Amino acid sequence: MSDFQIEQVFIEQPLANYVYLVREPESGQVAVVDPGWTQPVKTALDGLGWKPEVILLTHHHADHIGAAEALKALYGARIVAPDADRHRIKGADEWVREGDSVHLGAARGDVIAVPGHTSGHVAYYFADQKALFCGDTLFSLGCGRLFEGTPEQMLHSLRKLAALPEETLICCAHEYTEANGRFALTIEPENQALLTRMKEVAALRGEGQPTVPSTMGIERATNPFLRPHSPEIRKQLGMEAASDVDVFAQIRKRKDAF
Repeated sequence: MSDFQIEQVFIEQPLANYVYLVREPESGQVAVVDPGWTQPVKTALDGLGWKPEVILLTHHHADHIGAAEALKALYGARIVAPDADRHRIKGADEWVREGDSVHLGAARGDVIAVPGHTSGHVAYYFADQKALFCGDTLFSLGCGRLFEGTPEQMLHSLRKLAALPEETLICCAHEYTEANGRFALTIEPENQALLTRMKEVAALRGEGQPTVPSTMGIERATNPFLRPHSPEIRKQLGMEAASDVDVFAQIRKRKDAF
């Protein structure tokens, strides 16, 4: 099974979004993941000579779905969207939920329900290509705000993702790594893997390069939202005897105010 060819379209304003263009080389089929703006995506696709067959949507927020119907009209692509968002996403051709799968040529992607950021959020995991498209659930060194879910839901969702193999590429939807890392260092300042990662992030951003995709191995070692069990984090928060959910909730509360 061949690896994907993955291209990122960066839309800096207003929310530092990444749209992923994914090509399965054996078939030449192309997917677009979470397109919020039409023209930058069209320019990138046309420049590559790619025509998308499918548009994968992770959740209903406008910066992830805003261009889906326009791209469908331009290229004849079908739209795949989370079943729980039927009332909030227009124009979908296929509705998916946990346990379903999507196909891009010979590649199969499993649908994983990851509520928390929104109630209907899903991720798409292509095991053979070692690629996870997770929208706003998991970021490098962070996670999405809890707009519609509870800390317990989000921690459960993140733990499902964290159980994936360590080499899994984390194709998240925003360039938030540097800011996330600055916060992470306030609650786990002695984490050597985090300190090393932040040096890498600073170097990449200094050259105008993306910090994602990350890998699950890196995130398990550095991302505080995957580490409520960390003795250092618990000590920094004064929550040594608290549950993981309570520690996670406090981390999210502090990040929201950071």
